[in-house]
Amino acid sequence: MRYPENLKIGDTIGICTPSDGIIEPEKIEKLNHAIMNLKKMGYKIIETESVRKSNKGRSADAKKRAEEFMELWENDEVKLIIFAQGGDFLMEMLNELDFEKIKQTKPKWVQGFSDITTLSFLLNTICDIPSMYCENVKEYAMTPLYKNLIDSLKIMLGENIVQTSFEKYQENKYDEGVSIKKAYTYNLTKEIKWKNITGQEEIIMEGRTIGGCLDCIDTLIGTKYDNVTNYLNKYKKDGIIWFLECYEMNTAQLARILWKMKNADFFKNCNGIIFGRSFIMREDYDINEDEAILSILGKEKIPIITGADIGHVPPQLAMLSGAKLKITSKNGKGKVETYLE
Repeated sequence: MRYPENLKIGDTIGICTPSDGIIEPEKIEKLNHAIMNLKKMGYKIIETESVRKSNKGRSADAKKRAEEFMELWENDEVKLIIFAQGGDFLMEMLNELDFEKIKQTKPKWVQGFSDITTLSFLLNTICDIPSMYCENVKEYAMTPLYKNLIDSLKIMLGENIVQTSFEKYQENKYDEGVSIKKAYTYNLTKEIKWKNITGQEEIIMEGRTIGGCLDCIDTLIGTKYDNVTNYLNKYKKDGIIWFLECYEMNTAQLARILWKMKNADFFKNCNGIIFGRSFIMREDYDINEDEAILSILGKEKIPIITGADIGHVPPQLAMLSGAKLKITSKNGKGKVETYLE
């Protein structure tokens, strides 16, 4: 794995939007406040042209989005790219990217989630570059910053940290958070409880991570961008941990995607799977999410955790995809240790 150099206070952070852009007034306000907070922390900010544009779910055409990403990637001053937000159409820009060129250039940190998976997953599997699966840039509008955002930066600063599961999550899925005099925070109301659905009282899994938003990973399976088998073989001595979360699907879809992954040998050399809280998971055929997962993977002798602090239902832990992690789950609580190796 080709790790970027440690982030430093005073470095430049680039913001671009390879999927949709930000045009809603309340989100623009959050973006402005996030940039202000990052500057107060000592970082310089570069924002690409299309961040505050949107047309039919796209910040710009595919070529323009790819050019803006590469503008930041090839800028030696930029040490971290935090994406503006997700969306639905990032996959369109993949044909405009030169992954061989990305592999030959100096790696840098990237952070984002949701549709950003469509790019960050390929940085892992094709380019051997880790990616931070955590909040997009708007959440840096918080005052004070929530612990997950601080932890994300600490990892990229090169600090060894141990993250623990949070106490509560934001039950109202469509809540943009609470704004108090332009300060922003999560609206946390529901108790968090990790579940070991394969029967163990305690699960301890260690290995090289790979994962993200399952809706997006499904888009890549079987395409020319699917390099998962090579990734699994390259890091088989480490063992593999999959971390997965869903934006919107039903339990039948979830089962079908996991079946596809299983029959593509994606769970080869797998030491464990951890699922985050789904944003929208409709229970078709009276099948709940855990049942759907176990219907496909229950006989694989792979430890499985669900309900973890990953993905679209905040707060989410800072998951460094491509790194070696040790994940522990017991009595409804979890712990994540990250190793930059």
